[in-house]
Amino acid sequence: MISQSRRSVADTLPRNTPDPSYDWRRITHLLHVSRTLDELEEKVLVPERKVLYQFSARGHDMAQILLGARLTDRHDAACGYYRSRPMLLSLGVDIEDALGSSMGRAGGYSDGRDIGVVFNYPNPEGASALPMCGGVGAQYTPTAGWAQAMDYYARVLKQPDYERSIAVVLGGDGSVAANGFWAALTIATTQALPMLFYIEDNGYGISVPSIMQTPGGNIAANLASFKGLTILAGDGAEPAEAARLVDQAVSHVRDRKGPCLLRLTVPRLQGHSFQDTQTYKPAEFVASEWARDPLPRLKEYLVPAVLEEAEWDAIAAQARDEVEAARVQAEARPVADPVGVIRHVFAEPGEVQAKGGQWSHGYVPPVPVTEARPEGQRLNMVTAIRRTLDNEMALNPRVVLFGEDIGPKGGVHAVTLGLQEKYGTTRVFDTSLSEEGIVGRAVGMALAGLMPVPEIQFRKYAEPAMEQINDCGTMRWRTNNRFAAPMVLRVPGGFFKCGDPWHSQTNEVQFCHAPGWKVAVPSNAEDAVGLLRGALRGNDPVLFFEHRAMLDDAWARRAWPGDDYVLEFGKARSLAEGDDLTVVTWGAMAPRCQTAAEGRSVHVIDLRTLMPWDEAAVLASVRRTRRCLIVHEDIQTAGFGAEIAAIVADKVFLDLDAPVARLTMPDIPSPHNPVLLDWAVPSVERIRARIDDLIAF
Repeated sequence: MISQSRRSVADTLPRNTPDPSYDWRRITHLLHVSRTLDELEEKVLVPERKVLYQFSARGHDMAQILLGARLTDRHDAACGYYRSRPMLLSLGVDIEDALGSSMGRAGGYSDGRDIGVVFNYPNPEGASALPMCGGVGAQYTPTAGWAQAMDYYARVLKQPDYERSIAVVLGGDGSVAANGFWAALTIATTQALPMLFYIEDNGYGISVPSIMQTPGGNIAANLASFKGLTILAGDGAEPAEAARLVDQAVSHVRDRKGPCLLRLTVPRLQGHSFQDTQTYKPAEFVASEWARDPLPRLKEYLVPAVLEEAEWDAIAAQARDEVEAARVQAEARPVADPVGVIRHVFAEPGEVQAKGGQWSHGYVPPVPVTEARPEGQRLNMVTAIRRTLDNEMALNPRVVLFGEDIGPKGGVHAVTLGLQEKYGTTRVFDTSLSEEGIVGRAVGMALAGLMPVPEIQFRKYAEPAMEQINDCGTMRWRTNNRFAAPMVLRVPGGFFKCGDPWHSQTNEVQFCHAPGWKVAVPSNAEDAVGLLRGALRGNDPVLFFEHRAMLDDAWARRAWPGDDYVLEFGKARSLAEGDDLTVVTWGAMAPRCQTAAEGRSVHVIDLRTLMPWDEAAVLASVRRTRRCLIVHEDIQTAGFGAEIAAIVADKVFLDLDAPVARLTMPDIPSPHNPVLLDWAVPSVERIRARIDDLIAF
């Protein structure tokens, strides 16, 4: 449907009269800047290999600049893709920064760490550009999360300066086939979020026609009956029409009338990238695209109605001069010091990111208590985690919980039972069945300054969200500490009485291999409390692994360690002392290793966290015992035990009296039948036998 409830200034003007609420001189200037940048890169910088990736915005540019001109609220945010530089220029990105980033020089969007067309802009004066991603469609769900955060600030935290803030996502027609698009569409419409889907349809996704992306090649027509979504569509190369539709779409969302999808058809006047010769396009189609070039159309629209011919030419000349001056300055920028490239994987003391996370909003955590002060009866891990979430939610209104079935049901493992009743549906809420949507939404909420706690029901179900998980982890590094998205991603996994390939996977090593994520694997209630509280008060994304077998295990029960107990990541716990062998383990294998070591002089180490892991404690122990056994539930090949074994062999090889050994599941999925499972998972008996073998070596 097309909303008729608001008549913009443009609606009341004669058809060919430029809307005076737009600054047409600035729009003209930025369009010439964008065109000059594209031409400079294509004709000079790419051939000279000073720019290695180049995506022209010709044809897309005018409408994007109009859109950026309407993002005037300081809490507005937009997330685009590789062809979105014109909008960034409209938001205020410096030309030298844009060019320097394209060249991979120091400073700019990423300090040379990321491709120059993967933008970000933590705008201190107005609308920001959220960190873009290299994957098609990955921008949608984080933008939905930002929109939900704007609603949360206004309605829950009662901050009036967020009442008209909006989120805008830009995507090409190819991206409407991506999972992220549909996940974000569901999020925005079911919650009536202030979100604008801005779809630029140029007819092709690289070489694939639009009709292969969506039936009939028109996503606006296909979504006409989608509930809760206003649809607008038109010609993005026609100045009057584009200006009117952009104004109408932004006003609709800003007035809190629900989400809107604006589809503008635009010509792609160059190939997908510089290397693309477009030989797959018929010659007549290419000619028709150039006939729709918005630059001469804008001139015809504005001259002489707003500008004289000489003024138009002067603006074009000024743009060329500014781009040339920026080129000189950008080429003078050095390449960043390679040694510094290892910084900003995680938060560093005294250096808070420019945007994202509660710390960038001035959050100061309570003073932690680093020693447990046990009180009361022993609690199982489920109760301990629930109580920790409850305490932190009471202290910090930025903490929000969400996932599938975590509301009235309390989660499939009952961890969140009763929390929605206590804190309401705005702070504890169910989501649609989309893991990409769950984690992507959390990224956007974290970028806006909340502390989201998304839940993935079972470890295996995190796979559809891996793109969002990886993008979240690398965000701080690839923006050189301009942005970060701290969150606590709760993931239950591992066996429980029985197993199966879908609910019982551990594979925690995959998250350790995702830069930027901390990984907690508590084996008991006390450690779960300390690690979870530290994660909720911290400034990094944390994967919090809740082993299903330990949630109600008698061994894992501990007394409540105190309301401010925080356990530092990377600090292992000794479960048994001894001099003949070091056993390194974590999670559900911790009690088994402790039992297996009884009656033997064995030092059993529960790592408690895998990223970071307590390398110093392990190496010190192995130097003393001269033997090492690593026990974990995950499969052996490329399991995290291999990393530990490699470090031990590398750093204390000459101290060893026996080979470094591993005891794990075989390289198979988790079996379902309990008899098969018991055979596959390291048992107390098998661990004890391996201990005896190594001591006798």
